[in-house]
Amino acid sequence: MNKPIRTMAIVCMALFMALLLNTTYLQYVQAGDLNSRNDNKRVRDAEFSRKRGAILVAGDAIAQSKPVDDEFEYLRTYPQPLKYAHLSGFYSYIYGRDGVELTFNDILSGSDDRLFVDRVVDMLGNSQPEGGSVSLTVNRAAQDAAFNGLRALGPGTEGAVVALEPATGKILAMASNPSYNPNVLSSHDLSAIQDARKRLVGNEQAPMTNRATQAVYPPGSTFKLVTAAAAIESGQYDPDSRVRGGFELDLPQTDNPLPNDGGGNCGGDRISLTQALMVSCNVSFGFLALQLGEDALREQAEKFGFGDVYLQDLPRQAVSRFPTDAQGPLLAYTGIGQYDVAATPLQIAMVASGIANGGTVMRPYLVDEVRAPDLSVLEKSDPEPFRDAVSASTARDLTQMMVETVDSGTATTAQIPDIKVAGKTGTAQSDEDRPPYAWFVSFAPADNPEVAVAVLVEDAGVARDAISGSGLAAPIAKSVMEAVLDR
Repeated sequence: MNKPIRTMAIVCMALFMALLLNTTYLQYVQAGDLNSRNDNKRVRDAEFSRKRGAILVAGDAIAQSKPVDDEFEYLRTYPQPLKYAHLSGFYSYIYGRDGVELTFNDILSGSDDRLFVDRVVDMLGNSQPEGGSVSLTVNRAAQDAAFNGLRALGPGTEGAVVALEPATGKILAMASNPSYNPNVLSSHDLSAIQDARKRLVGNEQAPMTNRATQAVYPPGSTFKLVTAAAAIESGQYDPDSRVRGGFELDLPQTDNPLPNDGGGNCGGDRISLTQALMVSCNVSFGFLALQLGEDALREQAEKFGFGDVYLQDLPRQAVSRFPTDAQGPLLAYTGIGQYDVAATPLQIAMVASGIANGGTVMRPYLVDEVRAPDLSVLEKSDPEPFRDAVSASTARDLTQMMVETVDSGTATTAQIPDIKVAGKTGTAQSDEDRPPYAWFVSFAPADNPEVAVAVLVEDAGVARDAISGSGLAAPIAKSVMEAVLDR
């Protein structure tokens, strides 16, 4: 064989081996990722001809597939669309999946490896594969209270509610307003789907955004819990320690002092740390931030989950943040949850939940159980510790300070008869051309916590001077706690 022919043979063999390796890589290594892509039409067509599994809350379907007489055979429907849209997500022929429909698609579509035997049996019986079901951790009464509480503030209300079980991390409620109807995206009228999607995306209130997990906001005075935790953990302070009070705090490098909201003096020039939390004293917590330093505050925030991704059951969790350039006067503002501090409502709920759980923050989760089409259990979620945020003694101190805040401080609107409630209000300033954010975070019963709640009211269409965590957010948190406690 002459040299040119030999060279050509080697090149052809190399090309053949490259093709073989690429085919093997696509078929085995990348198969899972390719099958899960929203724009994979072949897989999408196959899935639409199957009976997709249900998403359940307390045994009732919030997403289910019903047989229809058209080319797709099954239509995905959402019986309580607005209430659960941000949890279930949608299942659309054109736009793919979102929410639990996306993160647990393999189970719901029947393509999960654990359903291989089921698929073989279906194939031998000349039947289409069926999907498994997914049960959520949601407490139905708590979800009703969260959803209805936001809606009761008015049709234009923007906000979110998150409720957690402190000992496990179970998400007991998660509501975001405004919401949307996923049924319009699961329709088999493709033209109608496109029109509906265009309207939703063009809506300036962003109804498809899950405000509980996918957007961050200045947490305002609810962040004072993190500052108080850092202070007590430093060993320099306890609930009775005297801290700076008064009408305003002189700040370094500027002639502009830090005032208290409303212009009060918090009860005197020197007050206890407990008093500072009870009246939400900006001067006190700005002072503490300057004393503790940026690193201590950031470390404490990160122990509660700031800067991390911890929610696995829903897509696109926004990361809460503590700024990296909080120097001089800006540091004082971080201590009161302003400047560039930003958090999701889920993150603020985790702060309260960690305090309620003796200092240990549990990883939040939404999916409780996964079952095969024959109802056999494939997976049961186990609680998982996420971070040790504070010591047990610090958690006890913070709990008592929060109880006094509800008993006789700024959060009296969250009181529940015969039950001790721990809570903290917050009102966060934002742009000058929009109203402040109203926050409330709490847990109950304080001595044996069963539920921790965070409420954000981003905009309720009320006058600026009527916006407060106590007035707008705390009553919603109270109703959610009462629902969980069956009051």
